[in-house]
Amino acid sequence: MTHRCKKSSGLWKIVVWDEPFFQGKKHEFTTDCYSTPEHGFSTVRSCKIESGAWAGFEHCGFQGQQFVLERGEYPCWEAWSGSNAYHVERMCSFRPIACADHGRSRLMLFEQENFQGKRAEMSDDCPSLPALGWGSSTVGSFLVRSGAWVCSQFPGYRGFQYLLESDSPAGEYKHVREWGSHAQTGQVQSIRRVQQ
Repeated sequence: MTHRCKKSSGLWKIVVWDEPFFQGKKHEFTTDCYSTPEHGFSTVRSCKIESGAWAGFEHCGFQGQQFVLERGEYPCWEAWSGSNAYHVERMCSFRPIACADHGRSRLMLFEQENFQGKRAEMSDDCPSLPALGWGSSTVGSFLVRSGAWVCSQFPGYRGFQYLLESDSPAGEYKHVREWGSHAQTGQVQSIRRVQQ
């Protein structure tokens, strides 16, 4: 059974600035931001995560390249985009990751779409699926039993990031296109749990 997560106030806080290195206009959020322009920012250029884990997105409406933002400082766009497949100089929407539970996360991955073919179960970070014995460079589908996970295109948590959460509809990701609006390929070679 998939563990359902509920959002409660006070668990998340992100502070954003419209200039690099924590300069310029500043705003604090404790809930979703669907569109930074609605709050007077054309984009976020630096941020600090004071509590909780957050998902940042390249475009408004939680669309485009995804960035997982855990507690800490991000003084410029390279800090959250530096190891992605392409550099994204903007973040225009973000939201809390309610299901981040580093200690109790469980994930099943399948070789083919719709939970078919070879499968594996994970409860720990894996910097290299090929080194673990996963014979393919691709994954067809995921079932998130609990927690939130970041899947990366290349070993060592590099390349495109795909955020998978147990509170997404039943934690089921049957096809690549369900991993995010920017998902183009099923290539996944490293996976880690999101830190809360």
